[in-house]
Amino acid sequence: MSHNTLSEPGVAPADIDIAGDVVTDFVAAAQDLPGHAALVHNGSVITYGDLAERVRSTATRYRATGPGTHRGSGRIGAVVSHAPTVVEHLLGILQAGATYCPIDSALPSGRKRSLATALGVEHVIDTDRDTWESDTLRIGTFGNPVAVDGDLPHLSWHPDDPAYVLCTSGSTGAPKPVAISRHALTVTVRALRDLFDLTPDDRVLQFASLGWDTCLEEMLPALIAGATVVFDDAAHRGSFRPFVRMLAEQEITMIDLPTAYWHEFVLYLHEEQIGLPDSLRLVVIGGERVDPTRLRQWRDLPVGNVVLLNTYGCTETTMVTHAVQLSGPGTEPEVAALDTDAPLGRPLPHVHDHVTEDGELLVSGPSLATGYQGMPEHTVAGFPVADHGTGPTRWFRTGDLATRSDTGLVFSRGRIDDQLKVLGVRVHPAEVEAQLNTHPAVAGAVVVGELLLGRMSLTAYVVPAGDTTPTPVELKRFLRERLPSQFVPARIHFVSRLEYTASGKIDRSATQRAALNYEIKGEER
Repeated sequence: MSHNTLSEPGVAPADIDIAGDVVTDFVAAAQDLPGHAALVHNGSVITYGDLAERVRSTATRYRATGPGTHRGSGRIGAVVSHAPTVVEHLLGILQAGATYCPIDSALPSGRKRSLATALGVEHVIDTDRDTWESDTLRIGTFGNPVAVDGDLPHLSWHPDDPAYVLCTSGSTGAPKPVAISRHALTVTVRALRDLFDLTPDDRVLQFASLGWDTCLEEMLPALIAGATVVFDDAAHRGSFRPFVRMLAEQEITMIDLPTAYWHEFVLYLHEEQIGLPDSLRLVVIGGERVDPTRLRQWRDLPVGNVVLLNTYGCTETTMVTHAVQLSGPGTEPEVAALDTDAPLGRPLPHVHDHVTEDGELLVSGPSLATGYQGMPEHTVAGFPVADHGTGPTRWFRTGDLATRSDTGLVFSRGRIDDQLKVLGVRVHPAEVEAQLNTHPAVAGAVVVGELLLGRMSLTAYVVPAGDTTPTPVELKRFLRERLPSQFVPARIHFVSRLEYTASGKIDRSATQRAALNYEIKGEER
C-alpha cells in the first residue's frame, strides 16, 4: 500500500499554547471540513463542525467542574461504550488538558473498580448518562457538570504531559497502568494516518474494545485525516452475516480486527465462498501470530483488491510499531511467497528496534510510554537505558523473542516469560491465578496457555480447599465478575496439589503434565 506524507494540519487556535498535537490536528480537520461526516452511529451523522463544538463544550465543562486550570492537572476516568460520546469525551478531556483514563462499560463491576484504583482517577464519568455519579464504581459523587458559555480558558500543556493511561495485565496479580504522553500519542497517530493512507473519503469502523488502545488506533488517525468513524451495533452482534452486510451498507473502507477474530472471519468467508464489499480497501490485523492456513485461505478468496496489513505493537510503545502488507496490490514478492510464517513487519519511521543476543525485541523512539504510573521499579526494569549502537537510549523490553531477515523483516519466535496473548489481549497468568486464589474454596491455582481449536486459550489447574470442591461453572462465574472475558479460562481442571521447582516457585509446566494423572472433576467443556 502507499504511504503518502500528508501536509501538516493548520495552525493551532490561539487559546492552545502548543505547536500542534492530536487535538489541534482534529481542530484543523474540523475547520477544513465542517460539513463532512465525522461520526456515524447506526446511520445518524455528526459532522466535523458539530463534533468540534461538542468537544469544545465538553472540554469547557471539564475545566469548569473537574480538574482545575493548571497544566496536566487531572486524571479522569471515563466509563465508555460503543457510541459517539466516547469521541466527545476523549477529545474533550485532551482539549481540557487532562488525562483520559478509559474504563469499558462492558467490563464486570469488579474489574471496573480494580481499574479505577489502579488508574488513580480523580473523577469518573459515565459518558452515556453524562453524569459524574457512578453507582457501579462507587468512586464518589461530583455533581453534574454545568455547561459554561464562552471560550475555553487559556490552556497550556506540555508534550510530556500524560494524554491517557491504560492498564495492561500485571504479573503481580493487579493491572499495571501505562502512561502515554501527548507527544507519544501525536507522533503515533500521525504515523498511523500515513500508514493507513487515510483521506476524507475513508469510512473507518469502530470495532475494538474501548478499554484497549486499538480503539484509539481506529478513531484518532481517522479524525485528524478528515475521515469518518462509523459506530454500528451490527459490528458487535457476534454473527458474521450481519457484519458483512453492515460493511456494505455503511460503505466501510477500513476495518481493524484482532487476529483471532480475523481467523474466524476468514474461515466464515472460506466456507461460504463469499467476498467482501467493493468499498473495503484495507483490513488491519494484529495482536497475535497469524495462522498460515487462514492466510492461505484469505489469499484464495475473491479479495484481491483488499490490502491485508499485519501490525505489531505494545501498550508501552503506543499502539503500532511494526507493520507489513501480507496481501493485496503492491505486496512485496518476498512476503507474498511466505505461507508458513507471517512476519511482524518492519519498524515504522518513528520507531527504532533492536534484537538482543538473547533474541528479545527492544523498541525505542518518541512513542515510548512515560512508564508505569506509580510503579518506579517496574518502569526502570521495563524501560532500561542502553547503548545498542546509537548511544545511550531508552528502550522498552517487549518480552517478545524475534529474529530479523536479511531484508529487515522481523519475525516472532515466542515469549521470554509466561505472558500470553488471548484474543489479542495480553494476559499474565499470575493475574488470573491471584483472582482464583481469593475464592474461599480454592487452595491453589495455576493457569497456563493451551491451543484449543487452533486458538490460544487459558486452562486453570485448581486445588480445592478442604472437602469443598467448586464446580468449573462456579469458578468461571466468579472470574467473570472480576476480569475481562479474555482472562477467564476456557477449561478448569481440579488437581490434588501443585508442582514446585527446586527453588520453591510454582512449576506451571510440571503441574500441567501431572494433571494427566489426576481425576478431572466436573470439567465444563
